[in-house]
Amino acid sequence: MAFPLAPLLMKLQMVSTSDHGSVVSMNLFVALLCACIVIGHLLEENRWMNESITALVIGLCTGVVILLFSGGKNSHILVFSEDLFFIYLLPPIIFNAGFQVKKKQFFRNFMTITLFGAVGTLISFVIISLGARELFKKLDVGSLDVGDYLALGAIFSATDSVCTLQVLNQDETPLLYSLVFGEGVVNDATSVVLFNAIQSFDLSHISTSIVLQFVGNFLYLFVTSTMLGVITGLLSAFIIKKLYIGRHSTDREVALMILMAYLSYMLAELFYLSGILTVFFCGIVMSHYTWHNVTESSRVTTKHAFATLSFIAEIFIFLYVGMDALDIEKWRFVRSSPGKSVGVSSVLLGLVLVGRAASVFPLSSLSNLFKKSPHEKIHFKQQITIWWAGLMRGAVSMALAYNQFTRSGHTQLRGNAIMITSTITVVLFSTVVFGLLTKPLVRLLLPQKPLSSIVISEPSSPKSFTTPLLENGQHDSEADLGRPIIPRPTSLRMLLSTPSHTVHHYWRKFDDRFMRPVFGGRGFVPFVPGSPTERSVHQRLSEEN
Repeated sequence: MAFPLAPLLMKLQMVSTSDHGSVVSMNLFVALLCACIVIGHLLEENRWMNESITALVIGLCTGVVILLFSGGKNSHILVFSEDLFFIYLLPPIIFNAGFQVKKKQFFRNFMTITLFGAVGTLISFVIISLGARELFKKLDVGSLDVGDYLALGAIFSATDSVCTLQVLNQDETPLLYSLVFGEGVVNDATSVVLFNAIQSFDLSHISTSIVLQFVGNFLYLFVTSTMLGVITGLLSAFIIKKLYIGRHSTDREVALMILMAYLSYMLAELFYLSGILTVFFCGIVMSHYTWHNVTESSRVTTKHAFATLSFIAEIFIFLYVGMDALDIEKWRFVRSSPGKSVGVSSVLLGLVLVGRAASVFPLSSLSNLFKKSPHEKIHFKQQITIWWAGLMRGAVSMALAYNQFTRSGHTQLRGNAIMITSTITVVLFSTVVFGLLTKPLVRLLLPQKPLSSIVISEPSSPKSFTTPLLENGQHDSEADLGRPIIPRPTSLRMLLSTPSHTVHHYWRKFDDRFMRPVFGGRGFVPFVPGSPTERSVHQRLSEEN
């Protein structure tokens, strides 16, 4: 009996051709990523166009070229996948945000950040959902149910404040930077949690019990996701402190930190929690405890490794969004009525503006009522900057829109096609137009302060290795002990103007007494052969001798 070789050879040829096509696509995409980095560097002096806009523009131009070569059949070289975004690209971005955050500013303004990020997102969610439901009926969009309108509210409540954060200086405007930065992360997490909660409920018959279950599920996801991130971060700190892996191999230290951070995100996804919240708080805990337990070389490596992975993931996302915006398959169902598509995009953009204003300005006034110091209050110009920072929509909105409106196929349902194309339009318009206007607006509202008024950043942040506090500690030798200690007026004024019994004060006492002796941290590095503690002790003894 002869074995049929011809079909087998044809299959092998198809597989090899497919593999070769994937290799070509990846080569082109990596080359485009390199081009984005090089062009972004060339535009560094003139920051009218940041990396996000640069990647979008390059993606659009690449999409046009691919359309011409493919005869109008395709515009991208990779196929978008929600799994690719949520499992591989989003975790390094959110973790690095938590790892690099200035914890003192973040937790000092935690209530205000939560007010903007959680309550403000809920306000925008309600306004966008109700507005879309009322206005889309007049436009005859298509067959959209209650779940679709609620999903739209969650999709367009997800902000993207990258452009504003690249313009703001966290040393010149620490309060504003921490509010915009913290709100952006909490906002993304809230939007994803809302979206997941919407998909897990039958919203065809809304009742009081359904609403209460929805709120309870939302709070449960928020709390459990946060606790999972904290526990994973503490576990990594405890393991590295007890074993002190770096005395044998710094590579193992770095690998363990990266894998534990990624494990926290995947555990959250495994238990149907919010991976964004989990990996963000895991990054905060790791920067507070784990990062100080590793060797000096591992600190440098992890700091730059996390920042590099986050940077590449952000460019990857915006580059693909630019190429995917010209995918002809999505526009095929709306080209017969382009006016309707423009109308839907305009309505969504208007609802974003109104929803953002309805959340920022009232909540800012509410926050100011509980602030005693005028320096802690959010002034009107700062409120405008915060409002503007939340107008841009990015990759999270795109991924959620794909998740909601491509399950039945965007080429089969006209309403889904309109929602996808409208989301692309809003993301492109808000990122490019609002992003280009961000720098002149910030310069107009927040003129740069002289260098003497810049506040020194906190010493415990992984972003800075050399600070005045550490420098003073390094010169604590016998010669310095004989010198009189001169009190610094700025420190004295700060001490007198700051209440002695605050939440931060009690947390520091609890942290120093119970947490750091167990999990390590700054000042609690383990004393083992080859550790930073041993080297510092030998250095001090040699200086004394």
